[in-house]
Amino acid sequence: MKKPVLYGVIFVLIVLGVIVYSTMTLAQHRVEVCMQFNGRTNCKTASATTEEFAQQAAVTNACGEIAFGVTETVACEHAVPVKVTRLK
Repeated sequence: MKKPVLYGVIFVLIVLGVIVYSTMTLAQHRVEVCMQFNGRTNCKTASATTEEFAQQAAVTNACGEIAFGVTETVACEHAVPVKVTRLK
């Protein structure tokens, strides 16, 4: 194998290693949130560096499937979650 190809493969492996490592270490908090909006309910799980970020991400993901349009999505995201479970 030629040196430039070998260096390219090594570089890609290093970048992938950094991505995997950072993903595993950043997800320190894991939260499941159930949202209810307009008679529909959806639960989602999210991980993040803080519990607040994890909860907000789970709320956004849950509302994304039960609210339609910008107005409903904003209203859903500002609603109080039906259930919040700290998993990690």
